[in-house]
Amino acid sequence: MQNAFDVLKERGFIAQVTDENELRDLFDNEKISFYTGYDPTADSLHVGHLMQLIAMRHMQLAGHRPVVLIGDGTTMIGDPSGRTDMRKMLSIEDIRANAEKFKEQMSRFIDFSDDKAILAYNADWLMKLEYIPFLREIGADFSVNRMLTAECYKSRMEKGLTFLEFNYMIMQAYDFYTLNKKYNCKLECGGDDQWSNILAGTDLIRRKTQSRAYGLTFTLLTTSDGKKMGKTMGGAVWLDRNKTTPYEFFQYWRNIEDSSVEKCLGLLTFLPMEEVKRLGALEGSEINKAKETLAYEVTKIVHGKEDADKALEASKAIFASNSSSENAPTTFIDKTDLDTGIDIVSLLKQTGLAPTSSEAKRLVDQGGILVNDEKISDKTFKVDSSMLKDGLIMIKKGKKTFHQVKVK
Repeated sequence: MQNAFDVLKERGFIAQVTDENELRDLFDNEKISFYTGYDPTADSLHVGHLMQLIAMRHMQLAGHRPVVLIGDGTTMIGDPSGRTDMRKMLSIEDIRANAEKFKEQMSRFIDFSDDKAILAYNADWLMKLEYIPFLREIGADFSVNRMLTAECYKSRMEKGLTFLEFNYMIMQAYDFYTLNKKYNCKLECGGDDQWSNILAGTDLIRRKTQSRAYGLTFTLLTTSDGKKMGKTMGGAVWLDRNKTTPYEFFQYWRNIEDSSVEKCLGLLTFLPMEEVKRLGALEGSEINKAKETLAYEVTKIVHGKEDADKALEASKAIFASNSSSENAPTTFIDKTDLDTGIDIVSLLKQTGLAPTSSEAKRLVDQGGILVNDEKISDKTFKVDSSMLKDGLIMIKKGKKTFHQVKVK
């Protein structure tokens, strides 16, 4: 079986690692337990989490045991990494509800049967800590000077960093220390923005146990200009079908920039690397075949084959001839409303093609809206039932986003 480290490296996952040669040997000679943490700050995982889940699956397939840590305790504080302001404080009830949804979604990627993986909650130990004993046992091992050199803290110093958030690094390090004692967990993985927090954990374990622990970060999923992938005009691309439909999810990957296709095929699918490189080498209009494969494979992983098949069918039907598809995004309008006529700005908001009136007006002003293939340039234009063709009205935003309007 191929070494898990080599698999991750070949597919483009690895950004930083504490001791590459030692960790590679460890993967060769032991079946190790490793962990990745997820703070349930929302009611669904999003595309930013997807890559880590797939990396964990690669390691599990190689025989290693994932420890999936739900950060219901650390969510009480909030991670300052990548933030310019303090996170919203969530209630215990909201955190627990979010954690349950995370658990259900993660089970699609990680096999928890027969102790092949462990699901842990850090509130189990963090909420039981006593302040003075914790400061004496753990706080003495942290240098404030060193902590302030971490990027997650430096970027917040000008606008203000609360003492609450300052504790986050210590909490995450303590998680690693606890999992090391509890499950012999030797490796922590996370996004590259977690590097400082991960190093704090490896250092704490070394100080407390005189044993080796390792850290590994995954490259962040970004576009060619360095922006994080997984965002649309309407917000994040979620793994919950009720927040981002399988068709919308499919279309997000179908429409990514050409230069990101090979990278995403390597990171987000389980296709052999020979096929990834073949598809990534396609040029011109042929690259659309690679994008279609990417969109299909990722949608199949997240939502299942049936939804991937439906999304593919809808995409082909609409892109081929602007024809309808029962699997394409559709908004149903009352016949009386359509007979009267609905102004284009309101309709764009109602269909979700624009989140606000100002964004809808901007799209119209820029010539980005077509109704039944006719460009709309008047913000007061009304869509009515006379425009129904074969029972629907097709609205197109830009070159690649289609939406059907039908009568209830």
